[in-house]
Amino acid sequence: MYLGKRKSGIYFIEFFDDSTSKIRRVSTGSHTKPDALKFLSEYKGDLQEHLNEKNRIRKKTLSSFKDEYVKFMSSTHSKKYLMSIELAFKKFEEHLGKEKYIELISQRDVQIFASETYKRTKYSAFLYLRTLKAAFTRAAEWGFITENPFKKIRLPKIPQNYPVFITINDLKLILEKCGNTTFQDIFLTAFYTGMRLGEILNLKWDAIDLNSNVIKVRNDATFVTKSKKERIIPISEKLILMFNARRNKTNTVFSNYVFKNTKGFKLNETYVSKNFKRLVRNAGLDERIHFHTLRHSFASNLVQNGVSLYVVKELLGHENITTTQIYSHLSKDNLIEAVNLL
Repeated sequence: MYLGKRKSGIYFIEFFDDSTSKIRRVSTGSHTKPDALKFLSEYKGDLQEHLNEKNRIRKKTLSSFKDEYVKFMSSTHSKKYLMSIELAFKKFEEHLGKEKYIELISQRDVQIFASETYKRTKYSAFLYLRTLKAAFTRAAEWGFITENPFKKIRLPKIPQNYPVFITINDLKLILEKCGNTTFQDIFLTAFYTGMRLGEILNLKWDAIDLNSNVIKVRNDATFVTKSKKERIIPISEKLILMFNARRNKTNTVFSNYVFKNTKGFKLNETYVSKNFKRLVRNAGLDERIHFHTLRHSFASNLVQNGVSLYVVKELLGHENITTTQIYSHLSKDNLIEAVNLL
């Protein structure tokens, strides 16, 4: 890099730009050498800072970016979702290596990863790509990469299966096999409110209004809903009786949780879901039934009784009506009416 002077008397800087492999000239805008030298000094500093930033970006490996992204997401997302992020990155790291610089990941790298994963399992390929696409969108926003290599990758289509649901008689069979009152009440709450397991286990007494007969599914310092939105769910008569009975025998001095263990601590999601699965097997019911089936059952029973999908959407806390439309096949009366119009 050196200082030159034009015929007009204005000084300029000339140097070789590695990024374009061309010689560049930059005007200092000054007619005096001291001012030109000052400009040169400042320009060198700015250029060095730019190069340092560029090198910093290049040193962002897949592993280091994953750690930074997971830490960022941990403040707003559930442990379950963070585990899905970790798993998607783990599979991608197995494909490319942990030390691969993320700015060097190409669209072809992603296409090969997608193709190989899709051969093994269509559903996992869909989840991994969706999760990684969101992560690399964030990487582009943070300036770690210039373009998201997942941007033009089409997510694979996965078979759309109707959700499994159970009837009230099935629920009775499960409850009969269960000798734990707390578990019984949790299952009833899920079946009659459609709340997710995490929402139920984080439910506190001050979120239940037994005068207005509603449950407020809220965000607080220790829990955030999947959609990060709060909602209100009316309580059925069966649940009013259950909550009243439970409140009368619950000590809220040490813990405000509605459902807790004998020491007053919040119950573990895996512990509850595994016990539910065990009871399903003991009752001789369909192997496809798991705890989330209770949420599906709430929605399915509402739709079969003529409740609008838009109402079901609000009760379930879905962000988009397309998610709720998986229950649309249950509106048999609407389908029959539509065909009869022909």
